[in-house]
Amino acid sequence: MLTVYLLRHGETLWNADGNRYCGVTDVELTEKGIGQAHLAAEVLAGITFDAVYSSPLQRAFRTAQIASGKPEQVRIDARLTEASFGEWEGKTREEFIGEKPQLWDEWCRTPERTKAGGSGETATEVVSRVDAFFRDVQQAHVSGTILVVAHNAVNRFYLARKLGMPLRNYRQLAQDNSSVTVFDLDGEGELKLLKLNCR
Repeated sequence: MLTVYLLRHGETLWNADGNRYCGVTDVELTEKGIGQAHLAAEVLAGITFDAVYSSPLQRAFRTAQIASGKPEQVRIDARLTEASFGEWEGKTREEFIGEKPQLWDEWCRTPERTKAGGSGETATEVVSRVDAFFRDVQQAHVSGTILVVAHNAVNRFYLARKLGMPLRNYRQLAQDNSSVTVFDLDGEGELKLLKLNCR
C-alpha cells in the first residue's frame, strides 16, 4: 500500500489578483503563499517521506521545497504540471465567461472532451498523464509514503476519476492553497481517500 500526501501549491500572485487562472503560466508565490507552505511543513512535521515529487512550475516546486523540509530531495515530473487553460490563463472567470460564455458552458458540461480556454487541455488528457505518473510511482514505491505537490485542477481531476465521479463534478472537491489531501493506493491502483483539504 502506498500512502500519498497530495498538496496544492501556496497562493500565487494571480490567485491573489481576483483568482486569475494560472494554468501552465509560471506564476510566483506571494509572501502569503510562502507562509502557507511553511504552515504545511508544520502539518507534515514528523512524517518520513520516501520521496517528494513536484510539478516543474515554480509555485509548486517552491511549495514542495518548503513543505517537505528537504529541498534537495524534490523530484520534478512534468506530468504534474497544471492543466493548460488556453485563452483563459491570466483572466478571471468573470472575464473569460463574458468573452465566450458558450465555451465555459461546454467546459462545465463536458470537460472530458472540451479544450479548456479553447486551446488548452481536456480533462481526459490531464487525467491520463497524472494517472500515468502515479502508476509509475507505484512501481518505484510499492509501499511507503510520498509527498506530491501539484495544482488545483490536476489534483481534483485525478481524485474525481479515481473516486468514480464524473469529471464535470471535479469542482465539488476542495483544494485550497497548501492544503493537504491524503489517500492510499493499493496494488490494483484503487484509491482510498483518507483526508481531504486539511491544514
